[in-house]
Amino acid sequence: MTPIEDHPLRYPLVNELHARPFPSLDVPCHAVYFAVKQPLDAHNRDRDADRAHLLALLDRHGAAHPPEDATHHGARIGRCDLKWESHTEFVTYSAFCKGVGERAFNPAEADIFPADWTAQAPGKRIAGCLVRVETMPEDLSEVTAKIEDWFVAESLATSWVIDEAAIIAGDFKIDPAGQMRFAIFVRPGTGARRVGRIVQRLCEIETYRAMSMLGLGRARELNARLNAFDPALSALVAAMSDKGRRAEGTLHELLEIAAELEALSVRHTFRFGATGAYEAIVNQRVEVLRETRFNGRQTFGEFMMRRYDPAMRTVKSAERRLEQMAGRAERAGELLRTRVDVERSAQNQKLLESMDRRADLALRLQHTVEGLSVVAISYYAVSLATYLLLPLAEASHWPKSALTAVLVPVVMLGVWLMVRRIRKAMH
Repeated sequence: MTPIEDHPLRYPLVNELHARPFPSLDVPCHAVYFAVKQPLDAHNRDRDADRAHLLALLDRHGAAHPPEDATHHGARIGRCDLKWESHTEFVTYSAFCKGVGERAFNPAEADIFPADWTAQAPGKRIAGCLVRVETMPEDLSEVTAKIEDWFVAESLATSWVIDEAAIIAGDFKIDPAGQMRFAIFVRPGTGARRVGRIVQRLCEIETYRAMSMLGLGRARELNARLNAFDPALSALVAAMSDKGRRAEGTLHELLEIAAELEALSVRHTFRFGATGAYEAIVNQRVEVLRETRFNGRQTFGEFMMRRYDPAMRTVKSAERRLEQMAGRAERAGELLRTRVDVERSAQNQKLLESMDRRADLALRLQHTVEGLSVVAISYYAVSLATYLLLPLAEASHWPKSALTAVLVPVVMLGVWLMVRRIRKAMH
């Protein structure tokens, strides 16, 4: 093939498809898993702190370091395989260990992650799981007895998964050690990678469930704020029809509410968007398990429908309510601005009419002043002309009164023509 230059992102994008392979797990085994998230602004966190925390664990076991910009890494720590992943808002640590202890879900199994090391994590634990994987006994009543002994019956979810290759069970309760427990009973002959996929999906269901339900707290907080804004906004909208109330004052109050609603929208948009994305992942992970009912018990999908979906609907309801209230405030603001513009146009029209009247009065006054100015100028001009022509008039035996009578109309006509010419030149 003729050589052609590759796009600089071609290989990184292809490699991303293979960045997080499922673990390969032999039965029996157990997994210890937890996710760490900073409480605030986690998507803008210092990722170097995440890397430093990982390196501290790797150095304890002499394991190799990941590349500088790595978002996932695998290593051997003690007798377990470590899997580290960095996500948009959180970091996950998974330890997959061979064999299971006699005591189911022994908190000591989590000691693979030292307590002093976990205490220095750059964030808080948002999810934590212990997963126990055993071989499925021939008598399924033994499975029933174990899950009834290990889990709380009222919230227990149990089902066949992956074409009845395994039975999964969990009650979504956090035990005294802070871990959520899941049990998997694998049919003999099931492949190691299939077992790894089941374990990984259970951990992802718990993590993304926890991440998505962060939006529930925001939704409750938001609903409390909206409950305060709703009557105030309704009162302002009702006041728009009150002609005795100044529209500009109402518009100012409305703009304050609209600004606060916009601030709430900016604050909650990311969390609500992330909640929707995480919810989709949870539902997809449950769906790919391909559950069928075990002994008439509720499946993971049914548990999510009864306990998880209402929380997500609450988040979506709060998001829609915020959008609708912001839209109401925007529409009311547009109507008020239109009313203010109309009122200002009416005021401007009255102002222009007043200015026209004043201009007309000024013009009339100007004409009056011009007439008076012609008389005044003519008076002084006649006086000057009389003094100038009086000697000639006396020589011709003209009396002064006759000379003045002749000069008055001539001078006034000349002054009037001069003033008119000046005014015409100015216009």
